Amino acid sequence: MNKIRTAIVGIGFVGVAHIEALRRLGNVEIVAICDTNNSLKKAKKLFVEYAYTSYQKMINEQQLDFIHICTPNNTHFDIAKYAMSKGVNVVLEKPMTFNSNEAIELVKYAKDKNLITAVNFHNRLYPACAYIKDIISKGDIGEVITINGMYVQDWLLYDTDYSWRLNSEESGDTRVVADIGSHWIDLIEYMSGLNIVSVLAEFKTVYPIRKKAVGDIETFSTEKSSKYENVKIDTEDIASLMFRLSNGAIGNALFSQMCAGKKNTIEILISGSKSSIQWSLDNHENVILGHRDKSSEIIIKDYNLMNNQSTIFDYPAGHTEGYLDAFKQVFKQIYNNTKSPLYASFYDGYRQMVINEKIYKSAKLRKWVDIEI
Repeated sequence: MNKIRTAIVGIGFVGVAHIEALRRLGNVEIVAICDTNNSLKKAKKLFVEYAYTSYQKMINEQQLDFIHICTPNNTHFDIAKYAMSKGVNVVLEKPMTFNSNEAIELVKYAKDKNLITAVNFHNRLYPACAYIKDIISKGDIGEVITINGMYVQDWLLYDTDYSWRLNSEESGDTRVVADIGSHWIDLIEYMSGLNIVSVLAEFKTVYPIRKKAVGDIETFSTEKSSKYENVKIDTEDIASLMFRLSNGAIGNALFSQMCAGKKNTIEILISGSKSSIQWSLDNHENVILGHRDKSSEIIIKDYNLMNNQSTIFDYPAGHTEGYLDAFKQVFKQIYNNTKSPLYASFYDGYRQMVINEKIYKSAKLRKWVDIEI
């Protein structure tokens, strides 16, 4: 059997995670990487044969089956469009594109080309999250009444913390909403089967000016610099969101990258007319079912307890499946061209782009904004 030929564009934190997860599938060969910084050094370190600084040259030379795009948001559209024009299947990191106009164009182009395309909202593929989607769809918790939660981190707590994500010219109008809020919103819509139909948002930028280290420092790095330059910040550090859902339910969420001690915390509480259901990334294998007239239940990660959804379990109960396992499960479904997949499609990615823009509009106008897609 021939291996699937894949290349990665953008070899930062997430690009390396893609490589590690893909190699665990067994039938995928990472034949090349592309990066504008130290591509040869990175390829050698990752044991990849070919290194490029031009994605066009790489695509033209390597006869690829798939390409994974893990670059800044403002580059996604051009790379994806070029790859698809050459018949290459595409996996995009979130957010899908720089704006919703680019996203819908890619949706239509992928459909015309009949290619496999996806956006890596990997939190969907934790076993517990798929289990929650399943029991809500069966009506086990009754009608959804409220959804509440947060996605918070602390890696931008200090004014000396900096990333390209803070710059709207690369990331787009929103930052914390696009970077982590989109994960949370996609996840609650996926779990509940409901759509957010209107939003009310408040943004806060704690540091209008940050100190950017001179030199190349990786995302999440604790490396310090001896020299800094002042940079104006035009994206939000914190977003507070209220929303209405398509069945009349209401909800709220906090998104922040300035919450000390919270490295990567996702919390979701979905309240139904019969029971509630709670999930946290900090304890991602367990689901808490809340009841009024009996003790709450903790459902542990076990395909015998989670409705035999064995297709997204690779290890038995008591054997943790975490961050890279969720990536792997997404990629496994993509590369197997799974029917009725659980991963996010290009259309799902487009939907999140529209929601991001409506949240931004609400924060600027300081009023409710409807979402019409």
